[in-house]
Amino acid sequence: MWKDRGKMSRNSVSLKDISKACGVSIATVSKALNDHSDIGQDTKENIRKVAEQLGYHPNAAAQALKTRRTNNIGVLFVDEANSGLTHDYFSHVLDSFKRCAEKKGYDITFINADKTRPDNMTYLAHTVYRGFDGVVIACVDFFDPQVDELINSSIPVVTIDHIFYNRIAIVSDNARGMRDLVNYSYRMGHRKIAYIHGLESSVTQARLASYYRTMQDLGLTVPDEYVLAAPYRDSEEAYRATIKLLSLPEPPTCILYPDDISAFGGINALSERGVRIPEDISIAGYDGTEIASRVIPRLTTVAQDTERIGRTAAEKLIDMINNPKAAVVEQVIIEGKLEAGGTVGKPP
Repeated sequence: MWKDRGKMSRNSVSLKDISKACGVSIATVSKALNDHSDIGQDTKENIRKVAEQLGYHPNAAAQALKTRRTNNIGVLFVDEANSGLTHDYFSHVLDSFKRCAEKKGYDITFINADKTRPDNMTYLAHTVYRGFDGVVIACVDFFDPQVDELINSSIPVVTIDHIFYNRIAIVSDNARGMRDLVNYSYRMGHRKIAYIHGLESSVTQARLASYYRTMQDLGLTVPDEYVLAAPYRDSEEAYRATIKLLSLPEPPTCILYPDDISAFGGINALSERGVRIPEDISIAGYDGTEIASRVIPRLTTVAQDTERIGRTAAEKLIDMINNPKAAVVEQVIIEGKLEAGGTVGKPP
């Protein structure tokens, strides 16, 4: 059988041919190719390797009719800053998600999030229309009624950086990340630590609560004027918030920003005032974007593990698609890593 592989028509290879070559049942071949969890990883890899050598390519349309699946995953991504796939954090998360999904035989398609579209389809209607096997929600207004409709449907859904009681969520450890930043600033000698946080979201809630808790544990008071809000990735608003902090009778010696892009707005404000970093004031960002490592001094930040976040989201969603009855609602917390950089120094 093996020596005749090259003679076999690449369009006529069937599951039966693969099962004979591997010495396993057709059912096992089917489960392996569809990444079912009840088939061992070594068996899956061997079957996939043989299938590839034989030139097996499933007919997508026929497969969809038989299994009621399209092997297509919808991605709901609506960035409030309108940066789209140039968004440093989510672009890396989605790239990791895409690579993992494609490796497992799935394509990804973005759900039309333009509410001015002529057909006026909701997120759920678009998902059903496209026949998505599942949906990952990576960035969106989670309080939007359309999102709520999708969350409460029977469609397999995994969320990133937001928790619903009835859905699997993949979240960065925002509480620990903020705790690490505050503790590091404290160890460097700072006692007047301000925080410019993002707008209302579960990420903001986790970080803000952790900021207050850590400051309290360290015996530090937090003046109300030390805590300001600015949209994520909005360097102009971060610039204005920084000016407010610098204008206080007792300005902070260290300012924490909601993300690295916002931190650059703070850097501009400090530069205009002739304030040196970190000699006169210290700052820190969040996310660990590539640009943060390229500035001098290198920005102190918390690097989120975007590779693991995206990969875990894909693995959990695909497992839910393949084994819906065994799906367990859980919150998977992914740790980040403090990168000390050079923008947090000793207070003047």
